Amino acid sequence: MEFTILVALFYLTTFIISYLITQLILHKFQNLPPSPFPAIPILGHLHLLKNHNTIHRTLSNLSNKFGLVLHLQLGSRPTVVISSAQAAEDCLHVNDIVFANRPVLVGSEITGYGGTTMAWAPYGPLWRAHRKIASTEILSVHRVNALCDIRADEVKLLLRRIQVEGANKIIEIKSHLVGLATNVIMRMVAGKRIYNENDNEDAKRFGKILDALHGEAFDVVDFFPFLKYLGLKKMAEKRFGKIFVGMDAFLQELVDEQKKKVEELDGECDGVDKKNLIRVLLDLKKNDPSYATDDIIKGLVQNLLLAGTETTASTMEWALTLLLKNPEVLKSAKQEIDNHVGKNRLLEESDLSHLPYLHCIINETLRMYPAAPLFVPHESSSDCMVNGYRIPKGTLLNVNVWAIQNDPKIWNDPTKFKPERFKGVKGDKIRYEFMPFGSGRRACPGENLAMRVVGLTLGSIIQCFDLKRVGEIDMEEKVSLTMWKAKPLRAKFLCYSDMVELLSHI
Repeated sequence: MEFTILVALFYLTTFIISYLITQLILHKFQNLPPSPFPAIPILGHLHLLKNHNTIHRTLSNLSNKFGLVLHLQLGSRPTVVISSAQAAEDCLHVNDIVFANRPVLVGSEITGYGGTTMAWAPYGPLWRAHRKIASTEILSVHRVNALCDIRADEVKLLLRRIQVEGANKIIEIKSHLVGLATNVIMRMVAGKRIYNENDNEDAKRFGKILDALHGEAFDVVDFFPFLKYLGLKKMAEKRFGKIFVGMDAFLQELVDEQKKKVEELDGECDGVDKKNLIRVLLDLKKNDPSYATDDIIKGLVQNLLLAGTETTASTMEWALTLLLKNPEVLKSAKQEIDNHVGKNRLLEESDLSHLPYLHCIINETLRMYPAAPLFVPHESSSDCMVNGYRIPKGTLLNVNVWAIQNDPKIWNDPTKFKPERFKGVKGDKIRYEFMPFGSGRRACPGENLAMRVVGLTLGSIIQCFDLKRVGEIDMEEKVSLTMWKAKPLRAKFLCYSDMVELLSHI
């Protein structure tokens, strides 16, 4: 009996050693990027990704140890992690079309209307149509300019709420920032506010949808397809289906509300520039009913809401946190605003182009704490070369933008908040060393809108309130799809005496 066990152990050990040696030889023979050795059979390197709250830091540490172009085997999915600006350029410029696709995931197929939304649609005619509508009908410079009153209204309401609630009291600012960002996007796409002083039922529903979607980005079946034979795929589909039902009902109500208004107006509607996105899409549907279906409309609205709310709010919370930790920067920003705007009126969006230091503060915040530290994954549609390595077809691509933007070889003293490093720096001088909104065909089309919302909100708060920290400020991060502070910022927002009267008239 003992001899049989020893023989079995010998053969098992021999098999494992042979497997690992073969794996190592094949890896080098195929000219794949460096990889942690060994990869555990079936599991691959998944055991190395333990803390999901700081996954960007875990991947950065692995890249520093094994290579800035890193090959990981995540279950059945070959994955390349990019932590180098040069390699990012290879992926997002040289091989942009190759990496323009998204991976097919259980969750994205169900919650993304069969993978047909702008975020998850494969690169092709449908995705190009989505992108064109988003870029021309809601996020173009002309349309963003035309809807500036929405942003001004929401910022003024935020200032008033802070003034009323913050008189010598500590405010947890996160919920206020989420409310502002959500109302701005919601008014642009659906013509309504959902964060209100008296009724927040819609806001609660939307918050639950966000939490569910962010908490369910991947499923174990995405990495181990064979688990479908054990019924796990059906369980995942049921779980995602439950999320989808709630989300779809919420979005359908938005579409039905706009349909009803169009019918009531009997063809008479607001000027083209003032129409919300759903109204624009309903007009397009008259000309092309096969394309602008309800699901297509809901998919576009979903993407804009998901991409434009928490990312914007988290950036503003990090910026306020950094200003509280660096009072000399806050003082300089306040001085710049006072010198240009004065104290007899509130800051306006047209002032932002005359506030370069404020712009530097926003860029430095985005450098240190990008809203999405890892880009939404891409997938290669054919073999290609990245930084001298072969990347096979079907490889998952993760660009660790946080690692690139905090690389000490690129950025001097990267852990220090130094807005002046962006003084006079244009985008073409930074290239792939700074890309908080992505790059290439799948880059975020809402950069212009986001920078205006963040700039106007942050500048207005600096102009109107004396920010006071409360105890030590925790800088721990928590990542789902968006990088938040693990502990929401709590501070005092004391209204400057010369701003009290201005705010009282809001």
